[in-house]
Amino acid sequence: MSNDRIATLFANLPIGRQVSVAGWVRTRRDAGSFSFIEVNDGSTCSNLQVIADRGLDNYDTEVKRVNTGCSVLISGELKQSPAQGQAVELLAETFTVLGWADPETYPLQKKRHSFEYLREIAHLRPRTNALSAVARVRSRLSQAIHRFFDERGFFLVHTPVITTSDCEGAGEMFQVLTGAEADQRGGRGEADKGFFGKRAGLTVSGQLQAEVYAQALGSVYTFGPTFRAENSNTSRHLAEFWMVEPEMAFCDLSGNMDLAEALLKYLLADVLAHCPEEMDLFNRFISKGLIERLQHIVDRQFIRITYTEAVDKLLSSGKSFAFPVSWGVDLQSEHERFLTEEVYGLPLIVSDYPAAIKPFYMRVGDDGTTVAAMDILVAGIGEIVGGSQREERYDILLSRMQKLGIDVDEYQWYLDLRRYGTVPHSGFGLGFERLVQLVTGMHNIREVIPFPRTPGYAPC
Repeated sequence: MSNDRIATLFANLPIGRQVSVAGWVRTRRDAGSFSFIEVNDGSTCSNLQVIADRGLDNYDTEVKRVNTGCSVLISGELKQSPAQGQAVELLAETFTVLGWADPETYPLQKKRHSFEYLREIAHLRPRTNALSAVARVRSRLSQAIHRFFDERGFFLVHTPVITTSDCEGAGEMFQVLTGAEADQRGGRGEADKGFFGKRAGLTVSGQLQAEVYAQALGSVYTFGPTFRAENSNTSRHLAEFWMVEPEMAFCDLSGNMDLAEALLKYLLADVLAHCPEEMDLFNRFISKGLIERLQHIVDRQFIRITYTEAVDKLLSSGKSFAFPVSWGVDLQSEHERFLTEEVYGLPLIVSDYPAAIKPFYMRVGDDGTTVAAMDILVAGIGEIVGGSQREERYDILLSRMQKLGIDVDEYQWYLDLRRYGTVPHSGFGLGFERLVQLVTGMHNIREVIPFPRTPGYAPC
């Protein structure tokens, strides 16, 4: 079955051409001997108006029975529309109902539904205007990510989903066991070393493995799912999410920040240029002024300050925070939002964090107390990028791992990268869902991933 996409018809306006369109009915309105049926195939925010008249053989038996949710296949002539707000309409010559939707039980009637309600029907929510627009923007951003890195000579590396190393060192990993192992040992003891011969978990980051390939290919990136067994039930956290993680040999922290800023600007500019219909929907119904704010990010240089400067700014603000500010304490969401929204009004790159609050692999500064780390903070989201220059010096990396109590034997392969041809290298992680949240203006991260996984919730 070959059909024309509605978005393509709107773009090309092939007036007078015979077309065949398949989609789902949004509404039907009867007027005398005609019925006006709004059809959408998911390729655009806009519906195609179909005019069906009594001349159709199945007008009384099927056309006048279709309702919201029914799937249809319609062939006919595309005509210029005399009505305001639409350029074309389809005069139906054949009208076939492919699938009925019971109007008494179909959950998506022609009215606004809350996002909370739509999460209860995750298998149907992509059919709504807002969530289908999110899906198209998400797809566009995915493609733009690959274009960005390809244009700059990066190689895509598929890092493992099942890993034996904890990149973040926080232990918030989902353990991987076979069903028999879990039943036999209750997920503990010797069962931890079952199928793979050692304890294994779902990855929290592909960074460590990306470093392996960066020190062979130069510049690489990985783009895949990551998992955090963190009991955070907030509008900013997911148990399963996607990360974009470039890693570059012969690159210091400054070059790392340059790339991260360039990537964000490239992605925002791309979606503003190629998803105008979706962005208009978000701008009007989800977050007023969204397009202007995103263009503001694209057009202006990000502000760069150190962690120490950020703390000084917070301490001198006179503002009372729920989480007190002091040097050595990690910045909280309220601190990040205050800096980006009330102080600077632009994305902020904060660097040189205290070593005590950052993972073992970050390069220790000359002062011995800070590391060459950087976070990019944006208004409304907080941290969207986190990265660092990696510690390339064997002795210092080994000493830091031992001090933190990390099992050095498990990371001999990682230390080997410093034994054999070590080079300065750096990279970062871009939380893809937080990027989509920034672009769409959605207030809850659960709305920007097809099937959100959070504590106590895993639909489909």
